[in-house]
Amino acid sequence: MDYGTLKAIHEIAVALSVTGFFARGLASLLGAAWVCGRLAKTLPHVVDSVLLISALLLAWTLRLNPGSVPWLMAKVVGLLVYIGLGMVALRPGQPASVRAVAWVVALATFGWIVSVAITKNPLGVFALRGD
Repeated sequence: MDYGTLKAIHEIAVALSVTGFFARGLASLLGAAWVCGRLAKTLPHVVDSVLLISALLLAWTLRLNPGSVPWLMAKVVGLLVYIGLGMVALRPGQPASVRAVAWVVALATFGWIVSVAITKNPLGVFALRGD
């Protein structure tokens, strides 16, 4: 598979993943029943598996090693933070206020991860500009 196709698959999976997380988080906070359904619990795993596999294939294709590429390591660490926050945000047993804060911070973390990917800088949007 060529790089362009692989990158497009990854970007589509990113968009589907964050859209799904946004919708599930909001619906969960509003008490929607569908978030407990089979599709809402299964589909994100499929999308996120495609996302992870495409990320690994992109890194392999470009011969990138997170240990020697700081921006890639920042994305990996950010991903772990995003996953942890997402687990709190979508856990029904947590108070709504805790889930809401975790959901918003997870979305902000996701935005930062995207900014790291775009800028190729481990600080992403927080990097000082030299203008």
